[in-house]
Amino acid sequence: METVREPGAHRLRAVCVPLAVNLLLPLALYYVLRARDVAQWQALLLSGVVPAVHALGTALVRRRIEVFDLLVVVLLAVSAGMSAISGSPRVLLLKDAGIPAALGLWILGTLPAARPFAFHFGDRLRGPDGAAAADRAWRELPEFRGALRHLTVLWGGAQMLDAALSALAACTLPVDVVPVIGRIQSLAILGAVVVLTVRRSRAFRGRHGIPLFGPQTPDASRDAAGAPPRTADDAVRA
Repeated sequence: METVREPGAHRLRAVCVPLAVNLLLPLALYYVLRARDVAQWQALLLSGVVPAVHALGTALVRRRIEVFDLLVVVLLAVSAGMSAISGSPRVLLLKDAGIPAALGLWILGTLPAARPFAFHFGDRLRGPDGAAAADRAWRELPEFRGALRHLTVLWGGAQMLDAALSALAACTLPVDVVPVIGRIQSLAILGAVVVLTVRRSRAFRGRHGIPLFGPQTPDASRDAAGAPPRTADDAVRA
């Protein structure tokens, strides 16, 4: 009998696996190595190999290289080389600031593009029908464009804040406390961004009757005259 996979469980795995590989597993490996008296720069290098190997493995499975995967590998290689030359583990710690800095600059760099980062992110949640409605809402509704641009600024700015705090910690705090503080900091910033995004998305839908992300879900009980539109097409016609 064929097993039916629930979409919710699939999405949960898609979020939890990268989170564990890129944040939790390297952190645990670093402190295990330090407990075995491995040098700081070696422990940082070996723990950093985990997300790099995951990025390469993911690229091989997908048979294409994503920009973020390439960024992780390149930054690890560059910081490892510089740390080996200088003998300072703080150079490897700065890698954790380089990744969010590059990501934040990339997100903010999409603002003058035809579609900002937040719009393309939403495409992964909308599906074919929702994508067509979102395209029309983008062309016709300035409120829709403004909300997605504001979220793009929020996400890019959060990454730049994470990068700045990570760089400060790497240069000033004891080396052995930086990894755990950096993970807590990154998760806290990510959590705040998620909460703000959800609140703004709900507020926009309540005000304009259309979602910023996800598929369109018309409510037949509110299709009466005078009720707020529930789809992007309805909003444009109104």
